[in-house]
Amino acid sequence: MTVLDARALNRAALARQLLLDRAGLPVLDAVGHLCGLQAQEPQEPFVGLWSRLRAFEPAGLSDLLTGRSVVRTHLMRRTVHLVTAADALAWRARHEGMLRQRVLGTYRRELTEVDLGELAAAGREIMADGEPRSMGELARAVVGRWPAAGPRPLGEMLVAALLPTAQLPPRGLWRTTAGARYALIPSWLGREIDPPEPDGFDLVGQALLRRYLAAFGPAASADLRAWCGLAGLPAAVAALREELAAFRDERGRELLDLPDAPRPDPDSPAPVRFLPAFDNAVLGYHDRSRIIDDAHRGLSVQGARVVLVDGRVAATWTLQADTVLVTPLRRLSRTDRADVAEEGWALASFLTGGESDRVRIAPLPG
Repeated sequence: MTVLDARALNRAALARQLLLDRAGLPVLDAVGHLCGLQAQEPQEPFVGLWSRLRAFEPAGLSDLLTGRSVVRTHLMRRTVHLVTAADALAWRARHEGMLRQRVLGTYRRELTEVDLGELAAAGREIMADGEPRSMGELARAVVGRWPAAGPRPLGEMLVAALLPTAQLPPRGLWRTTAGARYALIPSWLGREIDPPEPDGFDLVGQALLRRYLAAFGPAASADLRAWCGLAGLPAAVAALREELAAFRDERGRELLDLPDAPRPDPDSPAPVRFLPAFDNAVLGYHDRSRIIDDAHRGLSVQGARVVLVDGRVAATWTLQADTVLVTPLRRLSRTDRADVAEEGWALASFLTGGESDRVRIAPLPG
């Protein structure tokens, strides 16, 4: 079995994530290929797509949101993702059990006396009029029946798990600040979500595996689960094993992949890329060492925006006023600093609507 070293896995991941070469895909196709973009911070998907697509125009993504071709909803790992409308409809039922368990993992004590079936029915009754509501408004409408639970646990269980909800525009539009207001996905999209599959079938799980490998592979089954948070996927892996290619990494783990998916030469040049907070290029794996050193792994869950140099996390970045501030995590060569500055100028211009191209690279801490 072929062994893929860390650099080979890095270049494969960058290629699948559209970070080795910017792609000419339409925005909707890019969102679909990436299996969605993590989006609990509403403006972050714009940077994620700017770093991946040629000639990306933020208005195009805003138009897809208002046109209901993409939606913001709780899916993978119970985090808010920006996904295509088709994927939201196809995947939501498969994620429901995981979403419930993740909310209960936070609020199990508060929700002990709450019948979740009754809570779901009460929430659906309130939302049946099609009017968007905030989580707080929905929670206050039901808390009278379960006062001991409190509004926050009830609200989170409803909007993140029991009800298939979408966060509506203007939240998530370019350079727009707005609170989260929810509608039921069937009401917003005009189509019911796909029903759960009968016991013994997991065609959705198999589709998720194929899609995940196309966007993240080669990968171990532990990586797949870390990305989506779903249980029961070993059966999907077993069902597809004969059609997949198998490799090993340097630690001996089995890695699966689509046979014809790109696995570039490990020596392929990797340009500087600026990633947004919580980008799935980092978070989409259990073993994140292919893109970030273990010493900096915590950055990926702290919401740090990171800079890739030669395909690996080498700095963090923020926007301060109209200046992109880069803070290195290791010493950068003169060439690396020039490349970081050049890409940072372009990012500053993008984020400020062309009003600034200022970049500052801070001294190496310590």
